[in-house]
Formats: sequence, C-alpha cells, structure tokens
Amino acid sequence: MNGSSPSAVGRPTWSADQIGRVAAPLREQVVTLVRDAILGFRLEPGQRLVERELVEQLGVSRATVREVLRQLAAEGLVTVVPQRGAIVTALSADDAADLYEMRASLEALAVQRFVQRAAPEHVVDLRAAVTEIERTADSADPQEQLQAKDRFYEVLFLGSGSLPLQQTLAGLQARVRLLRATSLSEPGRPREAAAELRAVVEAVEAGDAERAAAACTLHLQNAARTALARLRTDS
Repeated sequence: MNGSSPSAVGRPTWSADQIGRVAAPLREQVVTLVRDAILGFRLEPGQRLVERELVEQLGVSRATVREVLRQLAAEGLVTVVPQRGAIVTALSADDAADLYEMRASLEALAVQRFVQRAAPEHVVDLRAAVTEIERTADSADPQEQLQAKDRFYEVLFLGSGSLPLQQTLAGLQARVRLLRATSLSEPGRPREAAAELRAVVEAVEAGDAERAAAACTLHLQNAARTALARLRTDS
C-alpha cells in the first residue's frame, strides 16, 4: 500500500501519551499502542519499524521494543524482512482472498454450531453485540468499530462450543482484524456490515442454522469484495 491508504488523511499522528495511564504491564501497553496504530493505519502497511525511532517515540527501552515487535510478528501484524528489519505487514490481495475463503468456511461452521449448541444467554449476548455494531457503525473511531466486531465474534465462537474452531480462528485473529479494518474503512461499509450481521442473528434466533450460515457467508463475501478492491487500488 502507499500513502493513499484510507486512513492516511486527517488522522492524528500516533503517540505514546497514553502509556502509563492504565494499570497494565508496560510491554502490554506498548503492544496495544502499536497494534492499534497498525489496525488504524496510522502505521502504514509496508512501513519500516526502526527500533531506534520506536525507542525515542515511545520512551521505552530497546529491549521492550524488541519484545513488542516479536509479539506482533507472532500475531502476523509485523513481518521481519532480511536486511530490512521489521515492517508493518502488508497483505497481498491474494493472501487476503485466501484468508476470506478460510474465514467463510470456518465462520459459517461456527454459526451452524452456535445454532445447535448455544445457550439462551449466548443468543441474547449475540443480539446485544450486533446492536453495538449498529451503534458504532457511524463512529469516527475505527477502534470502536473493531471492538464491537470483536465482541460479536467472541460471543459467536464461545457459543459455538467448539474448541478446535476457536483455536484455529484465534491463529488468524490479528490478520483478520487487519482485513476488517481495511473493509470498514470504506465509506458506508460499516452500516452494510451491521445489517448483514443482524441477518445472521435473526436466522440464529429462528433456529435456522442453514440460513444463518448462508447469511454469514454473504457477509464475508461482501467484506472480501470491499477489502480486495481497496488492497488492489492501494498496491
């Protein structure tokens, strides 16, 4: 991607101002800060992450920066390139297409299992989660939108009662969030996504596993179309 990334215009420079304001280990705070900067496109895909510059900007030790970069590399948000060092992961359109196909299969299965296995309170929580997605659809804060989507999927996977599914999807989570951020950056897409996920919940509440899975697949197909168009434009 280049400087025409959807979030490159009108966005404040990311900073370390919030470090130390919450009761969490320093490394965890820095990981959260850098992760959010990547998912909010304040750190651009393909951008070099120079240790010395991060030490100066974040006001932490080089050892902490290295630990943070290692963790984000394990999540798939940072890529270590020989003779270049760490860069923000830039998903190719082909990689993104593969991830969306994997998600479509896995998440449709999760929805089916949710219909079959979820407790009534899980269904109530899923309805609440999609209501929150609708509330944040017009938010100017992309992190608020992503957190609402995260909650939806947290409830979905918990209610599916399938540990293998949860473990497999957890391994994709960071890159999936990067794709979500790309898709949701398109004007109008958050509102469309909310309507699509409401259709999933309505099918779940009706006990129709096949319709719920089909609605989930449609949601991911639409998200893929939006994100892939953005990635191909910015590549």
